Formats: sequence, structure tokens, C-alpha cells
Amino acid sequence: MTQTVFCRKYQQELEALPFPPLPGEKGQEIQRTVSKQAWDEWQALQTRLINEKHLNLLDPQSREYLMEQMERFLDNRETDHAEGYVPPSN
Repeated sequence: MTQTVFCRKYQQELEALPFPPLPGEKGQEIQRTVSKQAWDEWQALQTRLINEKHLNLLDPQSREYLMEQMERFLDNRETDHAEGYVPPSN
């Protein structure tokens, strides 16, 4: 049976992450409060931001920027977008 979690982004019960996506308390908090759907969407946005903005993940400022954008995304606040990105049409 699939575990569910009350997702802070979508404000409803959705499929839970199977394991914490980050180490430590932050990863455990995300596992408890973020759905698999929301996390997958964040990972897609994160990839676009890293690629478009040429972020170096060894740079602490780049990691801090991504953590801020993650929190904004998961809390339904405005996030930066990759310039020139056009979402696929259905």
C-alpha cells in the first residue's frame, strides 16, 4: 500500500516520498510534508535553474540560492524561472 502525506504545496493527501530526499532533519521534514508529485516538480525546476543560470553546486551561494528557491516553490510563493524556458504544450 502506498503511503500518503498531507502535501504543503497542494494542501491535500498525496503519495509520499519513499525516503528523505536530503540528509538530516531537513530531509525528514520534507518527507513528512511534501508529496512525491511536488518533489518531482521541484526537481525539474531545480534542474532548469541549475542549467540556465550555470550554477556551480560546489559554491555555497548557489546551494543557498537553490534552497531558498525550493522553499519558495514548496510554499507556493513566486520563484525564479529559467529564462527562455517554454513548457511543453499538451
